[in-house]
Amino acid sequence: MKHVIIIGAGAAGIMAALAAAGQGASVTLLEKNNIVGKKMGITGKGRCNLTNACAMDEFVAHTPGNGKFLYSAYGQFSNENLLDLLHQWGLETKVERGGRVFPQSDSAIEVRKLLYDRLCRVGVHIRLNEAATAVQRWGDTFAVRTQAGQYEGDACIITTGGMSYPVTGSSGDGYGFAKSLGHAVTELKPSLIPFTTKETWPHALSGLSLRNVEASLWKRGKMLASQFGEMLFTHFGVSGPIILMLSAAAAHKKQCQYPMQLRINLKPALSKETLDQRVQRDFQKYIRKEAENAMKDLLPQRLIPIVLEQAGIDGRCQVNQISREQRQDLVDSLQALTLTITGTRPIEEAIVTAGGVSVREINPKTMESKLTPRLYFAGEVMDIDAYTGGYNLQAAFSTGYVAGMAAAKEE
Repeated sequence: MKHVIIIGAGAAGIMAALAAAGQGASVTLLEKNNIVGKKMGITGKGRCNLTNACAMDEFVAHTPGNGKFLYSAYGQFSNENLLDLLHQWGLETKVERGGRVFPQSDSAIEVRKLLYDRLCRVGVHIRLNEAATAVQRWGDTFAVRTQAGQYEGDACIITTGGMSYPVTGSSGDGYGFAKSLGHAVTELKPSLIPFTTKETWPHALSGLSLRNVEASLWKRGKMLASQFGEMLFTHFGVSGPIILMLSAAAAHKKQCQYPMQLRINLKPALSKETLDQRVQRDFQKYIRKEAENAMKDLLPQRLIPIVLEQAGIDGRCQVNQISREQRQDLVDSLQALTLTITGTRPIEEAIVTAGGVSVREINPKTMESKLTPRLYFAGEVMDIDAYTGGYNLQAAFSTGYVAGMAAAKEE
């Protein structure tokens, strides 16, 4: 019987343990936290966005960080395979907007308890509150040291996650283990993370959410990426779904350097001409009002002074005093409200880490190291990352499954 040691009991580590044990291997699962799947508990705002219901090709398209590397893993363990297992184990699920899949109960705790129960049922030796401190290979044996002692096994799977949300256990330990075993680690960057801005006015709008807007990132007059949907102003800058998606795009642009420019189209459904006509109608309706009161049908009240200021219009100016040129500037401001992006929040606040153990040194069919036989990697510790929507968790489950199956296979 092969003995497999797995470091990290997140989504990838749990699935690797279940797969390996299911093949008859003796499995030891080491976890520094007092529970398994701690980071899973914060996905989907605590509801656990398990996966997405889209086709697997879409998973690759939604993975800017080496998505093509995952083709084989997804072929071996797809979203349908994952859901079949979860349903078989008694978890009811539902599909929401954008194909996001959640437990019917909206409870990440239920998912964690279910997976912990499955680990116990298949005989995985779970070691909680036991962080790995070093990984070594002695001939055909792997030795993993912890604060409590040492474990030896025939194979080792590193599933320690990235650098984001260290409170959940993802503090970058796996990168050190990989380097000590000869692996290269690519540059680590925050992804799916809010932006900070040079301008201070977002602070005055803190908490204001905008829906159905388009935000685009620009550098030296060239558009790098754009997203349509919902965003949020914060005390430090901007956040929300489309901002997080833009941060992922920025993390994968070569020579990505801040500052950048963010342009917000507040009325993307309207052409410039149609929007101008809409503004004229509102101005006619409120002909005797001041400008800041004449736009209440068009924008949230707190946003109006900001848009007017960017257009160079005094909010106390009477509507009938606004020239055609000023009105054109206002339309431009409505469709390109501009902010200077100075950077992102700290990597510890990122949802995922861009960068990690180089996938060039990992066999995509087995997740085995090309440098060190019987050493495997799975999940976010590798240089793979995706957009929000269940794609990152599925990547963790799929690569964990593949690594676990391969590690358990007898030579």
